[in-house]
Amino acid sequence: MNKYCGAALNQIRIAVDSIKELMMSLREEDLTFRPTLTKFSIGELLEHLSLICEADLLIASGMSKEEMESFYVEHKLSSLSKMEAAIDHSFLLLKSTYEGFSDEQLFEQIKSYWGAVYTRYEWLLEILAHIYHHRGQLHAMLVHMYRKEPPIALFE
Repeated sequence: MNKYCGAALNQIRIAVDSIKELMMSLREEDLTFRPTLTKFSIGELLEHLSLICEADLLIASGMSKEEMESFYVEHKLSSLSKMEAAIDHSFLLLKSTYEGFSDEQLFEQIKSYWGAVYTRYEWLLEILAHIYHHRGQLHAMLVHMYRKEPPIALFE
């Protein structure tokens, strides 16, 4: 595996592990809490976080908007245990896929359904940024809006 991909995947694993720790600090009834009426509830945000690695991998593989909409319809997660299983599956799928890419494949450009063009390596960096972004949102929701102070290290 490309050493840069290995480093990026390690950072994604760190984020996934801390998201799972945040999940363990919650109860099922916490999932419905919605700090802002027009934004994700805690459960909706966790569902999104649980699927990011797989969904973004599909986008980075050239999936259409319609195919992605079907993916999200087919992958509804209603409990913390399902979300935890999904985030593990999603990360392992991403990791095994990227471990199989040659350097030439990593630098092949892929166009998203909305027109963004990145190399596969850049898509991996986008996935890294995406998961850290939403993990930060979740942490902020829990601390500032839900008054929970999870004793979880967000960085190693």
